[in-house]
Amino acid sequence: MTTTTTTTGKASGEQLRDEVRDAARRAKRAAAELAQATRGDKDALLHAMADALVRRAPEILAANELDVAAGRESGMAEGLIDRLSLSAERIEAMADGLRTVAGLPDPVGEVLRGGVLANGLQLQQVRVPLGVVGIVYEGRPNVTVDAAGLTLKAGNAVLLRGSSSAENSNTALVGILTDVVVERGLPADSVQLLPCHDRASVQHLITARGLVDVVIPRGGAGLISAVVENATVPAIETGVGNCHVYVDATADIDTALRILLNSKARRPSVCNAAETFLVHEAIAEEFLPRALAELSSAGVTVRGDERVVAVGGSNVVAATDEDWDAEFLSLDIAAAVVDSLPAAVEHIREHGSGHTEAIVTSDVRAARQFTAQVDAAAVMVNASTAFTDGGEFGMGAEIGISTQKLHARGPMGLPELTSTKWLAFGDGHVRPGSAPANPSSCPGS
Repeated sequence: MTTTTTTTGKASGEQLRDEVRDAARRAKRAAAELAQATRGDKDALLHAMADALVRRAPEILAANELDVAAGRESGMAEGLIDRLSLSAERIEAMADGLRTVAGLPDPVGEVLRGGVLANGLQLQQVRVPLGVVGIVYEGRPNVTVDAAGLTLKAGNAVLLRGSSSAENSNTALVGILTDVVVERGLPADSVQLLPCHDRASVQHLITARGLVDVVIPRGGAGLISAVVENATVPAIETGVGNCHVYVDATADIDTALRILLNSKARRPSVCNAAETFLVHEAIAEEFLPRALAELSSAGVTVRGDERVVAVGGSNVVAATDEDWDAEFLSLDIAAAVVDSLPAAVEHIREHGSGHTEAIVTSDVRAARQFTAQVDAAAVMVNASTAFTDGGEFGMGAEIGISTQKLHARGPMGLPELTSTKWLAFGDGHVRPGSAPANPSSCPGS
């Protein structure tokens, strides 16, 4: 009996691996064709997808009802149920998102730099699609449509690995999108949904090196870490945000309060929400009582250091060591008093996640020092951390917010879903000089 179970399990595991790799191979063939699609082809595709989502909303909602019912039966938290749930309005918003992406400039073919060398050789560096993009995400069906729209507009094929909690919704959405792809004469494998009931499918996706060009995780810290740490395919780290608001000694109190409240309480469950605020000791006595009171009115619990706790308040508790590194994604925030701007920068260096950091100050020199010394994807001066967003940055839409430094950093729009290649146009050009004694020892010389 044991032998049979082990053999069956092994066969099942190999079958899943083969299924994922076969999908990746088909996506690679589709990507080669998509790379040649014109902007007109891609924009028409996205508009047709948007219309189809609205037209077929009843079947999407019926599928989503199954997921929501299953989520409630399993005891899923209400916040997650809200992310999972679709409505006619949310479907219309997804369709509008596709129309917005259709209206954005096509990055493919953009010439980034180039010129004519002294020998007459003409060089151009141009944007090209990445190829096959894998997206691993949690129970948010809207990501299915957002990711498909953005990757297709940039000329890529996409492999979607969503959560099992949204399986019915995602299956309905991808079915509709694929129908439109085929109707428009593009490869059916341009958008594919991978199996979601076995976590091994994620592992097979992120290790399909040579078949998948890049993988992008979207979700909580655990998901992102699991993908980034185990991938052999290039991965882009996104999302985790332990964002800080630093109130400098010269800050205008009313401005600082407005920015702090917006950064924390506007939407506490998103990655650009503030999770810690730091206050210069020179302004702490005036600022903290008002800040703690306003945060209390907004329902925010403050996890403070000794000096914050000493100010008191029904919503103030003592911070633990873990609180300084936490991404709460809730109505909680850590708080500390610092004795200088360098101390604030040092705190951020030790505990920040490289997402978004903000300073509120009236001192131009302090602002310059902060922006120069803080290492993050986005640094705000007298502005809320909530502005770190592709739409707010004028990019139209985003696939995620990268907190790493290679390939992309910050909100990732269409240009970040491309790579580049060099084109050289000659007229019988040959390079002068003799071949090296060992050609393989010195490539490119």
